[in-house]
Amino acid sequence: MSLLVPKFDESVIVRDAEAEVVGRAPTTVKLLADSSATGGALSTKRVTLSGGADGAKPHWHDNSAEMFFLLDGAAEILSGDQVVTAGPGDLVVVPPGLPHAFAAAPGTDADLLIVITPGVERFEYFRHLQRIALGEVGPESLLEVQELYDNHFTKCPVWDARGR
Repeated sequence: MSLLVPKFDESVIVRDAEAEVVGRAPTTVKLLADSSATGGALSTKRVTLSGGADGAKPHWHDNSAEMFFLLDGAAEILSGDQVVTAGPGDLVVVPPGLPHAFAAAPGTDADLLIVITPGVERFEYFRHLQRIALGEVGPESLLEVQELYDNHFTKCPVWDARGR
């Protein structure tokens, strides 16, 4: 077992009003703490999805686990070949290498706290997604940064079979 010892010596405090928000309804991402702020321990964000919106398409991370904690609403979370419907207070942790995705359950809202550990500098990835949404860069540009952000897209028939 390897042990990551984070390298930071002060508490990380992020005030809600000061957190950067990217995206707009139906999908917003509040950037809370990136890897550089936590000495590599984790990266975390809060994702709010409304009206059954998708959060992330199927992908995997080679070097990090991803934790989904549902604060409110209902979400569908892909973990490998299983789609789990999570409610308030439910927790799903996906290990490195396992495909995963998430969306608000059909017709509902979802508010999720998402943590990647060990941390990867990911805030710029979410800013990149916003540039795609605004038409500033094309979606194919994500293929160029998969390795940089340890975010590898994949096809997943189980996720696609949800009929959305």
